Amino acid sequence: MLFQSLAASLTYGSAALAAQLTQVSNYNNNAKAKPGMWVYVPDTVKVDALVVAIHSCQSSAQKYFANDKIPWHKGSDGKGYVTVWPSSTTECWDVSSKASLTHDGGGDSNAIANMIKYAITQYKIDPAKVFVTGGSSGAMMSNVLAATYPELITAVSLYSGVPAGCFVSSSGQAAAWNNTCSGGQSTATAQKWGDVVRNMYPGYNGTRPRMQIWHGSVDGTLAPANYQETIKQWTNVFGVPVTPTSSKPDTPDKNYRMDDFGPNVEGIWAVGVGHSVPSHLTASEAWFGL
Repeated sequence: MLFQSLAASLTYGSAALAAQLTQVSNYNNNAKAKPGMWVYVPDTVKVDALVVAIHSCQSSAQKYFANDKIPWHKGSDGKGYVTVWPSSTTECWDVSSKASLTHDGGGDSNAIANMIKYAITQYKIDPAKVFVTGGSSGAMMSNVLAATYPELITAVSLYSGVPAGCFVSSSGQAAAWNNTCSGGQSTATAQKWGDVVRNMYPGYNGTRPRMQIWHGSVDGTLAPANYQETIKQWTNVFGVPVTPTSSKPDTPDKNYRMDDFGPNVEGIWAVGVGHSVPSHLTASEAWFGL
């Protein structure tokens, strides 16, 4: 009986000490936008790396963290990196207003950049090991962050998004839906898409985050055409041809085609997959070098 009580006590104690998703109430955010910041620090931190996991529409940091199809907290436990989970105050992330589509513009992107800066200091993160991922609206924001804050991010792995700036609102409305873009009708040359990125942070000539882009061939929410437009955008930014150097089945998902555009851009075309492509932890971590 004494042994059982002791075992129960130890089990309870270890559960009480287990890592939890925790809100950061003050992350030194000077942006007008005020999304919430949540952080998960694993019980054993093994690497000085940070992954920012950005939720989709009609979600939150807590819901995204608890979603079994979103494996980043499991990756955090397994490999010992810190994860930050931004939580939007609107139904979807603001990837449409000038404030969010401009470096230090005061929008959602500015606020998430402040979360990254806070995390680097607070959790002793190597600034060269900051990675961003997200699905759907979170993928759109991942693209926007890569354009507006390239100096803060090392690599991005985004699932089922659109090109940075594609959702721009002509009225300047924040978090506006853009039917033309979502329907795959916003098409442009690679040069023009690249210019959209460059114009979000005029004068920036430093390194850019490596981009891994996933999209489903039968996506009914963000049309499959957005895959090629996003590829156009980032291949132009990196100055490489829009034609892949190689295409091959992505083991173990044989219905996934991996398009290689050199060391900085990789596309994964998920044949027969809708919206949104499930997160592939191993492949994304490999892209990040984790």
